[in-house]
Amino acid sequence: MSVLQRFEQRLERAVSGAFARVFRSAVQPVEIASSITREIDNSIQVLSRDRVLVPNVFRVELSPGDHDRLAPYGSTLHSELDRLVHEHVREQRYTLAGPVVIDLNRREDLTTGRFLVTGKASATVVDSTNGPTSDTGINKAAVVVEVNGARHAVPDSGLVIGRGDEADLRINDPAVSREHAEIRIAMDGRTMAVSVVDLGSTNGTKVDGKKVKQALLRDGSAIVIGGTTVTVRDPRAARR
Repeated sequence: MSVLQRFEQRLERAVSGAFARVFRSAVQPVEIASSITREIDNSIQVLSRDRVLVPNVFRVELSPGDHDRLAPYGSTLHSELDRLVHEHVREQRYTLAGPVVIDLNRREDLTTGRFLVTGKASATVVDSTNGPTSDTGINKAAVVVEVNGARHAVPDSGLVIGRGDEADLRINDPAVSREHAEIRIAMDGRTMAVSVVDLGSTNGTKVDGKKVKQALLRDGSAIVIGGTTVTVRDPRAARR
C-alpha cells in the first residue's frame, strides 16, 4: 500500500464519511498530499551517494471556498500530512532539511478545486554570539546576515557558521558541516573588507552561485551552505 493510500484511509477513519461528502466537488485532500510528495521528489538536492536533502517547509494555497471547507478539519489534516511527509521521506531514504512545517493559506484569485503547493528547505538557526537583537542594535552593526528571514549581527571578531555547538551561528541543516564557513571583517584604516572563508566543509560553500574557498562579500551577497542561504547585509547601505 502506498503512502497516499495509507494517508487517505487514515483521514477517512479520522473524520468519517462527512469529509468525503464536503469535498466531493472541491479539492480532495489526497490531491494535496500527492502534490506535496511530488514537490519533495522534484526538489531533491544530492549531498552524497547516500544522502539526499529535501524540503521541509510547505505552503499550500487554496481557493477561498476550499480553504473554508478545510478549516474544520485543519488539525487532523495537518497531522496526517505531517505523517505522510515523514513516511515518504523514510521510504525514499531522503533527509529532511529541518522540522516539517505545512501552512494552509487562502488565496483569493484561485477558483474552487484549484490549489498550489510550494516547498523549500528551511533549517532552524541558533545565534550564540549574544549580539544585538533589536532593530536598533542590528542597524548599528557593521555587517549583518539574514537567514530564513531573521537578521544576525556579525561581530568584529568574525562569525563561524556551522551545525556544531562550536559555531557562532548554528544551522541545523544536515548538509552543513560542524564548522562550515567563517565570515571575517578586516579594517584598513577606515576601509572595511568583508569576506567568507570555507573551513574545509564537506559540501563546500557558494557565493552568488560560484563555489569558493574564500571570497570578498558585498551588500546582498548570497552565501549558500548546504541547503541554506545566508544573505549579507550592510546596514549602512540603506541609509546612503
